Amino acid sequence: MLTFSKRTDPFTGEEYIEVPFKGQFLTEHPMYNKGTAFPDEERYSLDLCGLLPDGVSTLSLQKQRTYESFATKSSDLEKYIYMLSLQDRNETLYYALLQDHLEEMLPIVYTPTVGKACQQFSHLYRRRRGLYITSRNVAHIDSILNNAPFANVSLIVVTDGERILGLGDLGSNGMGIPIGKISLYVAAAGLHPAFCLPIQIDVGTNNEELLKDPLYIGLRQKRLSGQAYDDIIERFVCGVRRRFPNALLQWEDFGKGNAFRLLETYKERICSFNDDIQGTGSVAMAVLLSAMKIKKQKLSEQRFMMFGQGQAGVGIARQIITGLVKEGLSYREACGRVYGVDKDGLLLQGMSVSEEQKPLLKSQEELAGWKVARTDRITLLEAIRNSKATVLFGVTGQAGAFDDEVISAMAANTPLPLIMPLSNPTAKAECTPETIARVTNGNYLSATGSPFKPVMVNGRERAVSQCNNLYIFPGVGLGALISGSPRVTDRMFMAASEALSNLVTAEELNSGKLLPHISKIRYVSSQVALAVAREARESGLGARGDDEKLLQMILNAMWEPKYLPLRYQKPDYYF
Repeated sequence: MLTFSKRTDPFTGEEYIEVPFKGQFLTEHPMYNKGTAFPDEERYSLDLCGLLPDGVSTLSLQKQRTYESFATKSSDLEKYIYMLSLQDRNETLYYALLQDHLEEMLPIVYTPTVGKACQQFSHLYRRRRGLYITSRNVAHIDSILNNAPFANVSLIVVTDGERILGLGDLGSNGMGIPIGKISLYVAAAGLHPAFCLPIQIDVGTNNEELLKDPLYIGLRQKRLSGQAYDDIIERFVCGVRRRFPNALLQWEDFGKGNAFRLLETYKERICSFNDDIQGTGSVAMAVLLSAMKIKKQKLSEQRFMMFGQGQAGVGIARQIITGLVKEGLSYREACGRVYGVDKDGLLLQGMSVSEEQKPLLKSQEELAGWKVARTDRITLLEAIRNSKATVLFGVTGQAGAFDDEVISAMAANTPLPLIMPLSNPTAKAECTPETIARVTNGNYLSATGSPFKPVMVNGRERAVSQCNNLYIFPGVGLGALISGSPRVTDRMFMAASEALSNLVTAEELNSGKLLPHISKIRYVSSQVALAVAREARESGLGARGDDEKLLQMILNAMWEPKYLPLRYQKPDYYF
């Protein structure tokens, strides 16, 4: 098993990378390959003579060449395929290009295009990346993890493919999500790609179309559940703890029935978090904190309506409750300010709900005086009107759910409603920013889950803030790793929210922006990481250095994609 190793020459001070092989193997390894940028001296010393054309390129020239090719692709899916193939042959060039064109390429390498790619993943499959764990091979978990590209893994993103974005059960096709998420970790927070590992836990799928597809690459069986499922997860986690004891584990796109349970089961046993629950809640809280600065109000002066009670909805509700308690409300009072609406209407006592939804249940006594058609099934519109909601979240994947009537009801409750259609991909957003602007006559605040173009409001262009988890999870992961914390806590996510909101400038707030521009993501991630590391220190979980030392550790850990000299080190094994 290889160990990725960056060294410093003790005599010259030159930084270099140790490589365990020469010749053709070197050009085919994406982490070591430089393509046409191998300099003459390395072409001779590393047995590359004749394998490359004569012209030696710089990284800058390579980026120019690859961007020209990228721009010729006629569809977003073709651009996604091109970027994936580039990543498979030269990771340094891939990340250098992505970093230069981050705003343009984010929708390509991740949402919304990654959703289309996952739907067709079995048909697009070209080259292996990451590891696949199944009920058929989990007994060999140690051997599987030994097949990781490098031994010094510090980040694992894992999915079982049951709830991919807003697309549902995609089984083994869900591998596109951990691959894409790691690209974001590297681009935004500078985690070195050699230390990151995507994993697909394939327990089957209940998607009949996939099971009938002759090209489907996954396990052809109905999805496992119950004890059989839990046994696989337990073996997986135990294997990770043995093989990569210092790694951070991110749970990604698990189904609602497992996501909360796994998070609770393992949060004390392994350093881990669930971005769909905690990351979404944290970035939504940052938006709320920014909105309160514009409204010049407190969270405790708001009424929050959550349309959708899956992972995102519950995660946001939990973070809001945490924020309200921090402002001085009791836990019970905080829960009373948050209203949850699911497929059966407003969550009411007596309904059959999951454990995580119970804090939001409302009694008939609490709703005394409400004007509704049916007291046992209260609609979203009725809930908005009667609760006097000032903040509305949409996390249902129901396109158009926030119609003119719903938006008008929000506007009737407050001069400046905050309306957040957070479902993605774009086609599943509950409404568009244009609709909000039109119905409210431009008197609104908003953030969306998917990227939208700016809208015209009273003759002026207004940017649309994307409530993108990218603002949170890379920094949280980096901060947890740098601090050496054995777990990721709710207080760390609250610290991340506050740090993110504090990065929005007064000028941006005046223009209606609720989050910093995505071009600042590296700086954002460093500040979020610092806030997390600081909270870890104050909680007694992490490194005890002062803020200056912690920030320097963070900046030192943030990899910049550039070519370093390569030096051959003969391995103690043979291929």
